[in-house]
Amino acid sequence: MQSADVIIVGASLSAAAAAKRLVDAGLHTIILERQELPRHKICSGILSPRGHRFLLENFGPIPREALHDPTSCRGVSFHFPSRVSMSMDFFGGTTPHLHRRYSDHWAIKQSGAEVHDQTSFAGMEDTGRHVIVNARRRGEDVQYRARWVIGADGPSSLVVRSVYPDYAKQIPWFFVGQKFHDIIDCPLDEDYFHFWFHPGLGHYTWSHARDGKQIVGVGFKRGDNFDAKHRNVVKYLGDVHGVKLAEHSSHEGCAENFGPSLINRYVFGKGNVLITGQAAGFLNMIGEGMSCALHSGAISGEAVVEARLRNRPVQEMYRKMIASEVRRTTDQWNPLKIAFDRPHEADFPEALMKLSLRERGLVLRDMWRFVVLYKEFKWGRRIAAAAMHRLMTLGYPEKRWL
Repeated sequence: MQSADVIIVGASLSAAAAAKRLVDAGLHTIILERQELPRHKICSGILSPRGHRFLLENFGPIPREALHDPTSCRGVSFHFPSRVSMSMDFFGGTTPHLHRRYSDHWAIKQSGAEVHDQTSFAGMEDTGRHVIVNARRRGEDVQYRARWVIGADGPSSLVVRSVYPDYAKQIPWFFVGQKFHDIIDCPLDEDYFHFWFHPGLGHYTWSHARDGKQIVGVGFKRGDNFDAKHRNVVKYLGDVHGVKLAEHSSHEGCAENFGPSLINRYVFGKGNVLITGQAAGFLNMIGEGMSCALHSGAISGEAVVEARLRNRPVQEMYRKMIASEVRRTTDQWNPLKIAFDRPHEADFPEALMKLSLRERGLVLRDMWRFVVLYKEFKWGRRIAAAAMHRLMTLGYPEKRWL
């Protein structure tokens, strides 16, 4: 049995951020990753300005091999069924287009943690004084003993399932898939991440350039037909935007938990086990989860350090400290914040006001029709209740968290 102060499950950006805090504080930290590193990661790679600042401040300049081409993104473009489009530059300038296979590995190495790749998490037991982690490493059973465990293993987290076996049944799941096309003609500006508020295209539809190809992505309820949804989007892009693409050369997809950030239903763990990043439910409004993963990961590491220094329960420290990231992330979905504040890193209200009065009306109508697409999940009352709680108390109710 191998011993460490902290075991982190998943070699993600949130894991790298947590490990950096822990290693800097002198804690022996081991990261378990089921794949061989550097490993593939399904992601657009479009990082927000806040995430970019975090990487620079904590890990240094991003190496060229950790970037796709184009290497940067200027902002986001929203497109609506009324054929109105809005382009918004990020506050603070362009941001990097991360190649997650190499950017995650670079950050993990920069953290200074010990890494055990090709090691799959198989379960754990929290005894109160320590946690026994069962794993499979290159075909052999192995055990680890740690004072704390951090689950940073993404939306389909095995650590979450180990702590809360019924959690996955309590939230709706979506399938997010993207196909890569050779470009015949694409008028979409490659400096922007393009997003469609169109209920006829899916719950989450996007496109952007990467390494000489065009990504066409679509998100929808798990169980729907990916190929049919994708064909519909490609046809729409051709009919409406003049996009001409060759048959896709490759594709990929994964399950996503979109709901927690909208309705303040985060899962942060139990006892000596912390959950962070997208495993905890953090996801920004345009589907960018890297910046909140980095910051929440760092907070999980800081909570362990504080719990050790103060001899306090780690959950007590973590839930106090993570409240700031909950506010920042859930604010992006809060209708009151969107209407009267600037919760995002691109100025939607300013872009809206540049439109004619008629176009503004069309955009607001289209957005409402898009929101109605989510009606079946009965999130409306929860979002409204969370928004009012935020207005009156300056925070979101912790009783909704697991």
